[in-house]
Amino acid sequence: MHLEPVIGLEIHVQLKTKSKMFCGCSNRGEYEPPNTTVCPVCLGEPGALPVVNRQAVEFGVLIGLALGGRIAEKSKFDRKNYFYPDLPKGYQISQKDLPVVEGGSVSFAVTEKDGRRRTATVRLNRVHLEEDAAKLMHSPDGKSSYVDFNRGGTPLAEIVTEPDIATPAEAKAFLQELRMIMRYLGVSDADMEKGQLRCDANISLRRLPEKPAREKWPSQLNPKTEVKNINSFRSVEKALEHEIERQTLLWINGDPPAKQSTRGWDDDKNVTVPQREKEEAHDYRYFPEPDLPPLDLTEITAAVRGRVPELPGARRQRFVEEYGFSEADARIVCDDQDLANYAEQVMSELQAWFEATPEAGGQKPDWQKHLAEFAKLAGGWLLTKLGGVMAEMKIGPRDLKITPEDFAELLSLIHQKKLTGQNALIVLEIMAATGADPSIIMEEKNLGQVEDRAELEIVVQNVIAANPGVVADWRKGKGNAIQFLVGQVMKTTRGKSPPQTAREMLEKELNK
Repeated sequence: MHLEPVIGLEIHVQLKTKSKMFCGCSNRGEYEPPNTTVCPVCLGEPGALPVVNRQAVEFGVLIGLALGGRIAEKSKFDRKNYFYPDLPKGYQISQKDLPVVEGGSVSFAVTEKDGRRRTATVRLNRVHLEEDAAKLMHSPDGKSSYVDFNRGGTPLAEIVTEPDIATPAEAKAFLQELRMIMRYLGVSDADMEKGQLRCDANISLRRLPEKPAREKWPSQLNPKTEVKNINSFRSVEKALEHEIERQTLLWINGDPPAKQSTRGWDDDKNVTVPQREKEEAHDYRYFPEPDLPPLDLTEITAAVRGRVPELPGARRQRFVEEYGFSEADARIVCDDQDLANYAEQVMSELQAWFEATPEAGGQKPDWQKHLAEFAKLAGGWLLTKLGGVMAEMKIGPRDLKITPEDFAELLSLIHQKKLTGQNALIVLEIMAATGADPSIIMEEKNLGQVEDRAELEIVVQNVIAANPGVVADWRKGKGNAIQFLVGQVMKTTRGKSPPQTAREMLEKELNK
């Protein structure tokens, strides 16, 4: 039996506005004591009237423009009626038939299990605005439940995809790219662990011919299962993998799902558990929100259009083309917007330094000719060395005491072979702790590279004389013995001898 997964996602993005969606309460209630950032409006008290948060609408339009959607000229809010303990009004203000955005798409890279990477595109159905419900909390013994209304009324942008996702890995990669886009737009921190980005996954299977021609594949959709309570990218992938296995067994046993249903993801047991049959739109008895007039988005769209920044995908490509980064390095650097900003400044400073230093014969330096060399140097030191130092200090790029200018200067000292890699790392660690200039550190700590070849020759001769046993091993063909001797030269010179130079001089001396 040839079964194909059909996956669509509903993503709730918590918008980073100052106040809630329809009232003036602080939108940072998650950081405050329970039930302290509330008012009659978000508690749904009789007679309280909502007022639309303009910034939330602007954020919704900005998201739509960034994702290539069609921004509505006219939009309205609707009441979605249902009862749940975390919904004090008995209804949620949302959008049904006239959302802020329709259409759009997201393209992203997917890594297959065999390590191959490919590009996928997922179409979007819509982006609409709504208010969040409150937060239910349960006691460890399961005997008591509590409601924190701080979250009630928080502005959300719900992004609904078309059922274009083919694999759990694709769903995970899509969400990661979407999170990055939200952060680049500045509309949300989109942290799944804090509930700032939440995902419900819809999945069904459909049977295909044994040898299907792609253009003849069926397009019908079978009853879907919605999986809730997913709080990490890995959980999205695991929940969908589990559902594919579970639903495949139902198909094999001749009992495929006949009704839409909702299941919850149990992260401890790695299984989905039944909750209820899935409601249809008519079950919510939608009707236009009587307390809010329709929105004319023409003016807001014109004002917001120029605020769309360079998005992650475009920035990665530019880092490859403009700065010579490898695709892997560009992807890692650009996944952290602060690190990408820092890297841009470093490369700009590095280019300025290089072009101000005449080459042999007084020729003007050709930056493009050496671009790959500098990109490899910068990428390695940014991600491995500087990344390691930041991890050790538990800080991010914004907290660094090292300016981009000083980091570029450190790279230039390495490139000019004034510092060995070993001593450059020492300098980097001191820079991170003090913010001092790398040249000053190099001079004060006497870490500069040995430039006197005659001095280095004496060190090499002394190392050979002091290690006759290792020399004998090398003469017997044990190639690794030379590494020990190189290490001894580095130790004697306090890391100021370039390893490759030390090796070449040792081999020359040993072959005499």
